[in-house]
Amino acid sequence: MYRKLRGKITEVFDTQKNFAEAMDMDYTALNQRLNGNTQWKMSEIAKACDLLSIPQAEIHLYFFN
Repeated sequence: MYRKLRGKITEVFDTQKNFAEAMDMDYTALNQRLNGNTQWKMSEIAKACDLLSIPQAEIHLYFFN
């Protein structure tokens, strides 16, 4: 799940751990979201898009695919 998002995270932050820190999120919580075990909150999606420079028109490609 979230293959494109994982790629963008690696491209921008190198590791998921670095991204989790930037999101002020526990690494385990991030993994639960990336594995589809927990849903993303809209506020988290907005922050992730800001940190990853994902345009609003492309949100669906990363989070709702």
